[in-house]
Amino acid sequence: MLKYIDQIPLLPLAIAATVMALAPFAPEPHLLEKSRMLINGQLIKPIDIFDFFWHSFLLLLLVIRLMRLKSAAR
Repeated sequence: MLKYIDQIPLLPLAIAATVMALAPFAPEPHLLEKSRMLINGQLIKPIDIFDFFWHSFLLLLLVIRLMRLKSAAR
């Protein structure tokens, strides 16, 4: 499974992760809104939980890709 992550081009992944993390751009990004809800204990609706994971998935994938890139450079 990790070999598939290693094959993802880094620049398109970074662009897609940034766009998904900041979407929608107005009035406030969903990831910021859902993170605030999580901290306040208000993230209880299934659609909100799904939305949180939807907007953070590519960021998590980017972090994994960068960690694998760093460990491969050693």
